[in-house]
Amino acid sequence: MGQYIRKIMSSNNDSPSLCSLGLESGDTLLAIDYGQKRVGLATFTLKSDPYPLPYRCLLVKDNPSLISELKAIIQAENIRALVLGIPHLTDGKTTAMTTKIGQFGRQLTKIFPHLLYFEQDETLSSFEAEDRMKKSARYNFKIKRDELDALAASIILEDFLKRFPNSR
Repeated sequence: MGQYIRKIMSSNNDSPSLCSLGLESGDTLLAIDYGQKRVGLATFTLKSDPYPLPYRCLLVKDNPSLISELKAIIQAENIRALVLGIPHLTDGKTTAMTTKIGQFGRQLTKIFPHLLYFEQDETLSSFEAEDRMKKSARYNFKIKRDELDALAASIILEDFLKRFPNSR
């Protein structure tokens, strides 16, 4: 049975490592920035990738199609853990989308019980992605909507990894 990990609590002096959560060198994490029209994906392979990499965006047709595409990616990329971005308002309050994405996360844990599952606050990740695009030659200093969600997913994964400073 898979491991369902919602929140990882730590004191300021005792940061957990990803190894203590069951991940090891060479394991690949997949971050998901869930949206109603597009789902952004990013990957990071422990001790291999220098930083999280935008993977791609999936167009959301319906939930079964999305799950099917995720299954194919998880298998092709040998994914070991999922990191789902959970949105909150800037004051920390939840929204209808927070609830919807939480339900999607519970669905993922049932469909992929062999994967580790984590949630990461994604507040303002899309705004950060837009800002990075405007400042990057890679994106021709423009916001590219078809790549925005994958970049937001990589920011979600960056934020997740910051919680484990000794694990990269």
